[in-house]
Amino acid sequence: MRAAVLSAAPSPEPDRDCPLCPRLHDFIAAWRKREPGWFNAPVPTFLPPEGESSVRLLIVGLAPGLRGANRTGRPFTGDYAGDLLYGTLIAQGLARGEFKARPDDGLELVGTAITNAVRCVPPDNKPVGAEIATCRTFLKPTIARFANLRAILTLGSIAHQSTVRALGGRVAALPFRHGGRQEAGGITLFSSYHCSRYNTNTGVLTEDMFVNVFREIAAFLQS
Repeated sequence: MRAAVLSAAPSPEPDRDCPLCPRLHDFIAAWRKREPGWFNAPVPTFLPPEGESSVRLLIVGLAPGLRGANRTGRPFTGDYAGDLLYGTLIAQGLARGEFKARPDDGLELVGTAITNAVRCVPPDNKPVGAEIATCRTFLKPTIARFANLRAILTLGSIAHQSTVRALGGRVAALPFRHGGRQEAGGITLFSSYHCSRYNTNTGVLTEDMFVNVFREIAAFLQS
């Protein structure tokens, strides 16, 4: 299974000027003119300093936020979602250091990598189906690059569905639900509501709900 995933794309990281999704490419080009000091490119996977072989957990989000990862170049860095995510990772021993919402804050992941189902910022934070499917050609080899991967956490239904498909599973057989734990492609697949400000402000996701998912993942990785 893992070998089949690996052969699906030549590289887990898109080119800085990736043209595969014209709408997203044009959107980024416009923001490069408006904010030339921003990252404004497909956001690469955030890796631990020990390298790919140390990764046992992969976290898959939806897409970079306009003034978050699209600005800073690191997943979940620069907007509210990162405050909750990285604070929880540190508390569970899956990251070390202090999160200051800057890519140079010195924060390091521990046995964990973070990526997005769609690597480029979409207008209104809403990628369309074709863009999600196209970017899965990078998600598949991203999953395959981690030889010791045991678990994937998907944040939100879109990330979950794209990950299930990347693993060769059927979405109908592996539906999204908060706190879910399922097996797909030899990987244990956990799922959570996305840690967005909207979800926390509306009560869809509470901090306790989010922390409980990570407690279960941490216990699983230690087993």
